Amino acid sequence: MNGTVIDSWGDASDVVTRLAGAWSFDRVIEGQASMQGLATFAPLDAECLAYREQGRLTLQNGTELETEREYVFRKRDRGFDVFFKETPPRLFHAIELAASDGGVLSGSAGHLCNLDHYQSTYTFRGDGGFVIRHIVSGPRKDYVMITTYTRMR
Repeated sequence: MNGTVIDSWGDASDVVTRLAGAWSFDRVIEGQASMQGLATFAPLDAECLAYREQGRLTLQNGTELETEREYVFRKRDRGFDVFFKETPPRLFHAIELAASDGGVLSGSAGHLCNLDHYQSTYTFRGDGGFVIRHIVSGPRKDYVMITTYTRMR
């Protein structure tokens, strides 16, 4: 298998372009909460997409909250950068993607936020969906969050 190409996603540099559109998502924050919602990737320019998610977060005690989050994804040769949507933009992490024999394109990166560390993995599956996994550890946070995305038809 070519080291950088997955049929559903193309070359690693194509991933950001192929994310454009609407996605449903299911999120599990292990031992704490779950969330369902809608995420959109809208073009900002030839290199960037604005990411916006909205959904309903259900805490383990049954409390429900409406939430939203925004990022900017910028295309790179072998992956993408994810920025917090701030002025000026602040880098969350840079993801370099590689293909595996299992039919997925994936990449990981770390981010230190104060004393808490985020280890994030993006997995783009052969079926056209993708999964983002954040393992967060530190003095203020300790959880695993897994979000599974399915393209809206």
